[in-house]
Order: sequence, then C-alpha cells, then structure tokens
Amino acid sequence: MTIEEIAKIIKNTGGNLYLVGGAVRDIIMNRPIKDEDYCVTGILPEEFKRIFPKAREQGKFFEVYVIDNKQFAMARREKKCGKGHKEFEIITNKDITIEEDLERRDLSINAIAQEVLTGKIIDPFNGQDSIRKKTLKAVSLKFKEDPLRVYRVARFAAELDFKVEKRTLNMMNSLKDELQTLSRERVFEELKKAIETKNPSIFFEVLKQADVLDVHFKEINDLIGALQPKKYHPEGDAFNHTMQVLDNCAKLTTDEKIRFSALVHDIGKGQTPSKIYPHHYGHEERGVEPLKSLCNRIGIPTDWKKCGVTAIKEHMRGGIFYKMSIPKQVSFIERVDKSVLRLDGLQLVVYADRARNNEENIINKQYDFTSIGKKMLSRINGKYIEEKYKIKPNKEFGKKLHQERIAWLKNNNNNNNG
Repeated sequence: MTIEEIAKIIKNTGGNLYLVGGAVRDIIMNRPIKDEDYCVTGILPEEFKRIFPKAREQGKFFEVYVIDNKQFAMARREKKCGKGHKEFEIITNKDITIEEDLERRDLSINAIAQEVLTGKIIDPFNGQDSIRKKTLKAVSLKFKEDPLRVYRVARFAAELDFKVEKRTLNMMNSLKDELQTLSRERVFEELKKAIETKNPSIFFEVLKQADVLDVHFKEINDLIGALQPKKYHPEGDAFNHTMQVLDNCAKLTTDEKIRFSALVHDIGKGQTPSKIYPHHYGHEERGVEPLKSLCNRIGIPTDWKKCGVTAIKEHMRGGIFYKMSIPKQVSFIERVDKSVLRLDGLQLVVYADRARNNEENIINKQYDFTSIGKKMLSRINGKYIEEKYKIKPNKEFGKKLHQERIAWLKNNNNNNNG
C-alpha cells in the first residue's frame, strides 16, 4: 500500500495525513531521509486500528502504528506533570490540529509538516527560515518541559553544522538541574549520535555555551582553562586541543571507539595542578580515573572504555616512537597490538593528536609506528620461534619471542633514532 493510498483512506474517514519531523526537514535540505514519521489528524486511535487492522502497534507512552516500516501517530498535545524526560500527560482527540501537534516539538526545523495528498508545507514556526539561516531555535517555551532536548539540540548542531540561538541556549541552561533525571542510556545515545557526525566537537562546544557541559561530561569540562605550552599548542587550552583532535580523528575514521579514544586521550590534563601549568607532566597516569568516572556516569560500553585507556596511556609514546630505544619500541608494539584499540586505532589517534589546526594532511608519516610494527609481528611470531628453537610454548617462549623481535627491529628499523 502506497502512502497516498493510506492518506486517501484516512481522508475518507474524516482525517488527514501529514509527513512530519526530520523527514520534512531533510527534504527541504536535500538530505537523505532516515525515517518517515506521519501525523494523523481528525481521527482517534481506535478508528485508525479499525481502518488499518494489519498495522502493528508499538509505543510505551502513546500509541504508534507501523505500516510498511512507516510510523503513524495521532496528533497530540502534551502536558508536563512532573520532573524528567518521561513525566507527561498525553492528550489525543479529533480536534487537535497539525499546528498544535507541531507546537509541542523541540526545534523549529523539526516543526514542519507536509500534507501528503496536496504536498502543502505547514510551517507555523518558521522552520524553513531557520534552515536558511542555519540556526537552531526552540519552537516555544514548551522546550523547557523535556531535559533530553538539551542534548538533542547539541547533537543536531553537530549533525547539521548549525548555530544555536541565544534564547535557546538560555532555555537549555534552565534545564541544567533536570538533566540529572535522564537515564544513562538516553545520554549515551545522544553522545553516540554526536560522535558519529562530521564535526563532533560542535556537540561539546554547544553544551559549553549553554553552561551544562559539567553535568554528564564533567571530565571534558575540566579541560577548559587547562593551559598548554603555546609553542606546541597555539589552539589554546586542553579543551580546545581535544576538540581539534576529535574533529581530526573524525576525518580519518568512522569507528566510534576510535573517535571516543581521541576525545579522552588527554582527559588527564583536566586533573593537572594549575601550579605546574602550562606543563602536564604525568597526565597519562592521571587520565585513567577520570575516564572511569565518565564511563560509569553515562554507561560507556566496555570496549570503548578499554580503547580509551589505551589511548590515554600510550598516545604520548606513539608520538615519540622513533625516539624510544628499540626494546621500548618492541614492548610498545606488543602492548598496543594486544589491546582492543590495536595498532591501527592508536595510530589514528596519534595522527589526529599531532596534526596542527587546519592542517590539510593529518596523516604525518613521521609518526607511523604501525607499518613497522605489523611487519615485525607478522615476521617474528610464534611459528617462527617454534621452527627456530624447536620448542613449544612455555615460560621461556615469550622471552625468546620478545628478544627475537628486538633483534629484528634493530636490523629493520631504519628510521630509529634511539
């Protein structure tokens, strides 16, 4: 059944069908449509079920019907009846207009509808103008009824590369205390979506502008004002540096675990005593505990956390690989290769970390430890030791493997300065 056929059945029953939300926004912006959500006016849920008996019903707090992977919901109003993201009374009746349904939405760019049968655009809150101006603007004061919108706005800003208007930033700030009511799962979901964007730093910049970064991302907020040597970090404090590294990493990979590792690689700098600024001696050791706190607070997956630990502990060594002694190089390669992040992942973090602002070529081969590392590991492996020494794995096996790798690297690492 086509969407037009569905719309005609609804029309004949006394209702009307509208495409709403992100799909309309994406059509206007010439972006691929991810999800098709439809709003039905003029009929009640029981009537919808009667005329579409095969529709699958879902939704915990209000009825949503699925037909051919398209979602249909009756027009509704919402009335806040408590604190948090879920405390709402849902009001649905035949008299609720499409304009009333749009008014309960978060941003003007998401409060646009398109009538299915006529193609007419309904835009009571000037969402198209916001799109032209690349600005995120709250639809109304109802924005303040849902604290999750704080993170949604920051994520949309990163996804679309839009600015957030001052009034909306103020409303986000007014929800600061209520952010604590959000579940870890919802916060992580918005973080994950932000990490996946082209410029994930915008997510954190917007939260900083709204002065709410310290609620769920305290350890990232602690990087603000952590001074660094200007000679090596003209971009500014540790927060600015981290945002630069995160965006650099986003240019190199779509892997969320690696991008997250770039986000937290210098998290220990937020714990540096200000009396030793602009230096951050020992920030690698200091970084593990704040990472654990961040991960526990918002439910970061275990593999992300493990990757972050490796990035924190090893990124500095990766940046000076060719200045280390051969034995230290071998130990470094062996450790990182066994980690969840692996050599390839840490390599991208180091490239992103060492690149300067607006540097076109982020990949600088002088920091390449992966090529020689992979070659060494493939040539000098367990099979090599078994064949050379005619022994099976035992407590001496690992020592011989390590020693043979040192010998091999001495003969093959032409770039070594150690």
